[in-house]
Amino acid sequence: MKVLYFHQHFVTPRGAGGVRSYAMARKLLARGHQVTMVCGSFVGGNSGLNGPFAKGLRRGWVDGIDVIELDLAYSNSDGFITRVLTFLKFAARSVGVAFTERYDVLFATTTPLTAGIPGIFARWLRGKPFVFEVRDLWPELPRAMGVIKNPVVLWAMGVLEWASYHSAHRIIGLSPGIVEGIAHRGVPHERITLVPNGCDLAIFSEAIDPWRPAEVRPTDLLAVFAGTHGMANGLDAVLNAAAELKRRGRDDIKLLLIGNGRLKPALQARAAREGLTNMVFHDPVNKSRLAGLMAATDVGMQCLANVPAFYYGTSPNKFFDYIAAGLPVLNNYPGWLAEMITQHQCGFAVPPDNPIAFADALVEAAANRAALKAMGHRGLALATKEFDRDLLSDRWVDWVEGVQL
Repeated sequence: MKVLYFHQHFVTPRGAGGVRSYAMARKLLARGHQVTMVCGSFVGGNSGLNGPFAKGLRRGWVDGIDVIELDLAYSNSDGFITRVLTFLKFAARSVGVAFTERYDVLFATTTPLTAGIPGIFARWLRGKPFVFEVRDLWPELPRAMGVIKNPVVLWAMGVLEWASYHSAHRIIGLSPGIVEGIAHRGVPHERITLVPNGCDLAIFSEAIDPWRPAEVRPTDLLAVFAGTHGMANGLDAVLNAAAELKRRGRDDIKLLLIGNGRLKPALQARAAREGLTNMVFHDPVNKSRLAGLMAATDVGMQCLANVPAFYYGTSPNKFFDYIAAGLPVLNNYPGWLAEMITQHQCGFAVPPDNPIAFADALVEAAANRAALKAMGHRGLALATKEFDRDLLSDRWVDWVEGVQL
């Protein structure tokens, strides 16, 4: 079958960001299917295409995937209105592609929620099978964060959410809470399945050159957060812990934030203002370069703002990268990942908004490197048994194949 795949933020391993869609597309190819990937452009990403745009797009083959990249630049640093307009433009252009391309199944993945719009049109106006993948619960998350307060906008998003869910023949949720949230909107459980984010074990097990930023000494305990520096990530919690470590005189523990995002300049300014020399900032890197950093890292930090909707309603890429690299994870919010860390003893689950507990966990990690290594080994065992991307992508393709009418 031929799958028309929409993911506005599609990334290959050449770029910085999650490669779930790339891995799923490659698995479709391995199972004998054809894939056309429709995406936009964004800072740090890499679709694999390098040629010029013509009439607002460029098209070419990337590792066997037919990629259509629309000339719609996106950055997490953009203002709210700019981002919304980019989302809507991508959705409108995507509807045009959904009406002109030849395909057997349309697949769309969030975020943003507007990703479902071409699927709605394809289902009802072209009679095409539609599979929808939900990575975050919208509008629940922006409402809970207070990012969107306008009742008309929230109502419209709720209508779009309902229409996307009820237009899809099958739905994939990335966390248990997402699956339950979809079912709560009236979708029968038999049309929903759970396929969480996975671990790219091949990338993190390859022979790689370990590296650390120049500011980090070989003997320092290095804790890394790798991801977007946005409001949802709550990275002031890391700086609060850094301030507590500074108060204790622990300059042997370094906290590294690697990535980009709207709040990065503010975080850097705060670190400079407070003299947090134990904080290190770094530009985003591609997957192979990230694997080299992880090989020289002691702890992976999984941080989110203290918003209850996050507890069971997210499936962060970085958590799965950490355990794939054999790193213990320091998690600072309750929920399914904290429960998993505690159950499998593969890191530290600390309460939210508690810099003392955060700092205590890092001090404990620095004091007992042998126990830290054992946590990492247990995390890697969990990654191999439960979250191997190759196994999960087979489950994903099975679900997509079953939607053919």
